[in-house]
Amino acid sequence: MNRLWAPWRNKFVTIRKIKGCLFCIKGKKNARLFVIKRTGHSFAMLNIYPYNNGHIMVSPLRHVRDLKGLNDEELLDIIKLTRDIQKLLEKKLRPHGFNIGINTGKAAGAGYKGHLHIHIVPRWKGDSNFMPVIADTKVIPLSLKELYRSLVY
Repeated sequence: MNRLWAPWRNKFVTIRKIKGCLFCIKGKKNARLFVIKRTGHSFAMLNIYPYNNGHIMVSPLRHVRDLKGLNDEELLDIIKLTRDIQKLLEKKLRPHGFNIGINTGKAAGAGYKGHLHIHIVPRWKGDSNFMPVIADTKVIPLSLKELYRSLVY
């Protein structure tokens, strides 16, 4: 599906080269990866190819394929961070609802199947309109940098 806005993507495509796992971010800078928050076992970052404004992914710091690989402490940490990010999005963006989900394995729709991550996608009444149907284009009104600044600062 096309996106109506994308001036920041050229920099990402031409400069940002990630070696290894996208979600293995230990030692990497928050702003460069759009990391919103880190906890003892997890982190939350903006999805650079969002389904909707405010689309955030929450992931364990440890490289784990699915929920079965998490110990109890990590599981509690990632769920608490998911809750906290939902609260942050409610406060900053005031969506009418959320899609929150985990895709594990290619057959389940996991775009990145090797490292567990939870999608948090804010939704608004009317956020699905004629553009995806008629023009195969999704309209996203905020740039990633603008959204990042509003969530972190």
